[in-house]
Amino acid sequence: MGALPVYRWRLAPDGLATRRQLRALGLRPGGQDVVAEVQRPRRRRGPLVAYLYRIDQAKPVRPMTPARAAALDAAMRARRTCPNCRRDAGYCIPRSLGMCVPCSDSFTAVA
Repeated sequence: MGALPVYRWRLAPDGLATRRQLRALGLRPGGQDVVAEVQRPRRRRGPLVAYLYRIDQAKPVRPMTPARAAALDAAMRARRTCPNCRRDAGYCIPRSLGMCVPCSDSFTAVA
């Protein structure tokens, strides 16, 4: 990918978009190759890089099927279920804690 045009942050030409920008428009890359990249410089590390795709070649996002919706619900339910008390916490369990906040608080109080 060294032969790709590189643009500075916020200076990409019209007609090109990142994956997130395509998604906001209800589109997806649809198998097309990366056309260019945008680089955002940082002080102490390498630049942030985002790949750009052509908007005119993008395809519409596939519709959500009942099976995909069920799979997404199951995955989110698994992220909300505390492995310690097996209850639905109502929020995604923080990976840093590994359990719901009440279980984490009681665990740290005992230890």
